Order: sequence, then C-alpha cells, then structure tokens
Amino acid sequence: MKKLSVLGIMLLIVVTAGWGLFAKPTVVVTHAVLGEFTEVVGGDLIEVTTIIPSGFCPSHYDLRPSDIAAVSNASLVIYSGLEPWMESLLASVGDASHPAQAVQLPGSWTRPDDAAAKVDAIVAALTELLPEEAATFEENAAAYKEGLASLAATLKEEADRLDVKSIPVIAMAWQATFVSWLGFDVVATYGVPETLSLRDLVDLAQVGTETGALLVIDNLQSGVNFGAKLAREIGALHVVLTNFPGAMPGTETVPAMFKANAASLFSALEVVR
Repeated sequence: MKKLSVLGIMLLIVVTAGWGLFAKPTVVVTHAVLGEFTEVVGGDLIEVTTIIPSGFCPSHYDLRPSDIAAVSNASLVIYSGLEPWMESLLASVGDASHPAQAVQLPGSWTRPDDAAAKVDAIVAALTELLPEEAATFEENAAAYKEGLASLAATLKEEADRLDVKSIPVIAMAWQATFVSWLGFDVVATYGVPETLSLRDLVDLAQVGTETGALLVIDNLQSGVNFGAKLAREIGALHVVLTNFPGAMPGTETVPAMFKANAASLFSALEVVR
C-alpha cells in the first residue's frame, strides 16, 4: 500500500474538516408530537431523531442504549417534561466538550392552538441553534399553522352544527382540554387510572348519573379499563381518543389525530342521541 504524501494528508484533513462544517445539526426529540413539529419547522436544514416510537406514552417508555447515544451526540434536545428519565439522562451525558442545548416545552398540545404554540416554541429553539435560517423556520411554521387553523375552524363548525354543548360528558384529564375546546359539556374529569381508587369510581359515577353524562371519554395511552368501568356504571358510551399520532388508524400526523379524535366523538353522538 502506498503511503499518503504530506499533501494528501493535508487535503484529507481539510476535506474532513469541511464535512464537519457543513454537517446538519442533529436535534433529538423525545416523542412523536415534538418530532413532527421539529421536522416541519426545520425541514432539510436539520436531522431529527425521535426517541420514543409513535403512539407510545413518554412516561411508560424504557430507554435503550441507542437513545443515550443519540442524546450524547445531539446539538439540541427537545422534551416535554413528561419523561421521568430525562433530567437524569441529560445529567449523565453532559460533556463540556460537546454540550447539547436542552429545551423543555411543557404543557398540552391537544388543541390546535396549543399545537401552534409548540410550533412557535420550536421555531425559537431552532433559530437559536441556526440564527441565519430564522426566516426559513418562520416560513415553514406559518404554512403548518395555517393548516392547523383551517382544520380547527372546520372541526368547530361541525361541533356547533351538532350542538355538542348540550352533551354532558366525563373525560380523562389528558383529553378534557380538547373535548372542552370542541364545546362539549365536561361535567367531571379523572386522572391516570393507576392513581384512582374504588372511591373515585363511585364518586364519578354519582356525578355522571346526576348530570346525565352520555359519554365517558378516555385516553388510549393512559389506559382505558377505568373509563370502561365508569361508562358501564352510568350507562354511557365509552369513547377512546389518542393524544399521540400513529397510535390508531388515520392518526399518522397531529392534524390527522385531531380530525380522527373529533370524528370519533361526533360519531358517538349518533349512538347516544
């Protein structure tokens, strides 16, 4: 094998350095919702790695070695705060020679306007990472938010036509925001099933009976057995929604998820009326 000349070695160093200069920054996000928003805003200017597969709940996910490696090599990490392992993970992979910026975006995304707010927050985070691309990020976000606004108007119009405000319902807390936004009369909410007792079931059943609740609206990722029991107790229809895209047919994106969740609720009205 021929030895590289000094000139060849220098050229190799220059080319390798050039690759490093032009490499896209990697943004690691924890779940599918943040992944979709980040990909939409960043386009082909960044590489996005999503840790948790689509449809999984962050609080129930077990980290893999590849996830730790991804965070270790990231230029930016975006998470919700629902991930119980995130703070310790960030602390364990901290490296002064390769510090990853971490941005927490707490709060719900279950209404179109909440989703739009998350998109804006991601624009801000990516602009800090690549300030020269701010205009592109804003343009990408504007197109996506326009679609969200159009969908929101359509869903609200249908909800008004169906007079959902006259329908009393009980909703799992993680879906109550969306259900209320549509206009349903949410007479009670309940938390994560593993934190609830028989007393909670009895109390909610009493409220449901007194208010004539027609629907018990559950969240797939948090478990649906409690909601199913409650629905049976009060003679209501049990409806299961998702707060992550990809968990049910027809929910491949966040806008599709909003549309499918609303369609499930609207279809339920045909049964209970």
